[in-house]
Amino acid sequence: MYAMASLWFESALLPQGWARDVRLTAADGLIERVLPGVAPADGDERHGIGLPGLANLHSHAFQRGLAGLTERRGSDGDSFWTWRELMYRFLGRIGPEELEALAALAFAEMLEAGFTGVGEFHYLHHDRDGRPVADPGELAARLGAAAAATGIGLTLLPTFYAHGGFGGAPPGERQRRFINDPGRFARIVEASRSALRALPGAGGGVAAHSLRAVTPSELAEVVALAPGGVIHIHIAEQLREVDDCLAWSGRRPVQWMLENAPVDERWCLVHATHATAAELEQVAARDAVVGLCPVTESNLGDGIFPAAGFVSAGGRLGLGTDSNVRIDAAEELRTLEYSQRLAHRARNVLAAAPEASTGRSLFEAALAGGWQALRPPGSGPVGLVAGAPLDAVTLLRDHPSLTGRHGDETLDSWIFAGDRGLIDCVWCAGVRVVSGGRHRNREAIVARYARTLRSLLA
Repeated sequence: MYAMASLWFESALLPQGWARDVRLTAADGLIERVLPGVAPADGDERHGIGLPGLANLHSHAFQRGLAGLTERRGSDGDSFWTWRELMYRFLGRIGPEELEALAALAFAEMLEAGFTGVGEFHYLHHDRDGRPVADPGELAARLGAAAAATGIGLTLLPTFYAHGGFGGAPPGERQRRFINDPGRFARIVEASRSALRALPGAGGGVAAHSLRAVTPSELAEVVALAPGGVIHIHIAEQLREVDDCLAWSGRRPVQWMLENAPVDERWCLVHATHATAAELEQVAARDAVVGLCPVTESNLGDGIFPAAGFVSAGGRLGLGTDSNVRIDAAEELRTLEYSQRLAHRARNVLAAAPEASTGRSLFEAALAGGWQALRPPGSGPVGLVAGAPLDAVTLLRDHPSLTGRHGDETLDSWIFAGDRGLIDCVWCAGVRVVSGGRHRNREAIVARYARTLRSLLA
């Protein structure tokens, strides 16, 4: 059972906007009542600024151990593709114990950064030598154990990967730990769901790694494994990917998807960096989410997603930490806006309307789109509202970056003048997992991570 909770905020961001003196009660992980304009009751926890927790819709948790280790220029220059080879080498050393340790730190830091749920894009399915593990759900269970140890809400996305390029090209040697045929992948999906059945709040869906990693018939089989559930795919992240897709099919990646897959509100198109305006108008019309990972996309030199046009077309977007080179919700939001400012040579590009707060516009878009990407349609409300999970974040009222700020100025200052250091407490499904900016199990998680990483890098 979840703990009971009774919280009181000086101010809180509710679905209808900012409210003062907000009392919130919850039981069994769900919010029961939200009462603005009331005094605190005896026994209430009292806090300054309350926000709903954000969803991190795209993560490769094991890559947390690689952060900072790929920032040396190669003799022939560097790109996403050279970074990928370094990632493969690191991944080749990771076993089940190591995966759990790396994921636990990544998940704890996500909570400390204001994310209360994560979509784990899980394509590491086999042993170090590429042979299937005896229990096809073991590695998923390790991710579940990391989620249980941290308290984060986990949406596991078992990911199908079969080929090394468009048209069913054979995979490379370094990709052997990912590779499956549809039958074996179906067994992995079922075993993964069984492994997480006892994890409170866990959800699931499926993912195809990318169009270059699946054939059209395989993509259809993957989609069939998620009846009513969410479906994710990397797409159009790199210009080379666009060129290769054109050579294979005569269509750009997003164009091909729209013509050949049942893209709708259940789908999350991760990156879509090099999509055209016409393609993105169709994505918006189908109510799909585009999953942006601005810090990782910047780190890898992917390019700039045309967010301004997509949002103007009614497009839905959410945020992910992807490679986990930096885990900070405010930084992801800030980097998204700053990329648009550089592209358009203007300020406050993603503000929802004239005179609107850019910070609030970004936050609310990421809140809605992020949770849509992690929860099947009809899953219930999101935010600080009755019936929603109690996923909440408080900011430090007395932090210098928030001095004299109220309402939307609070979000603007957190996102553009602050970072994760402004976060005080975090609740996930009614349980407080972060206090004073630190995860409740931080010391043990960090110690295990350090031992693991030293071993991996030795």
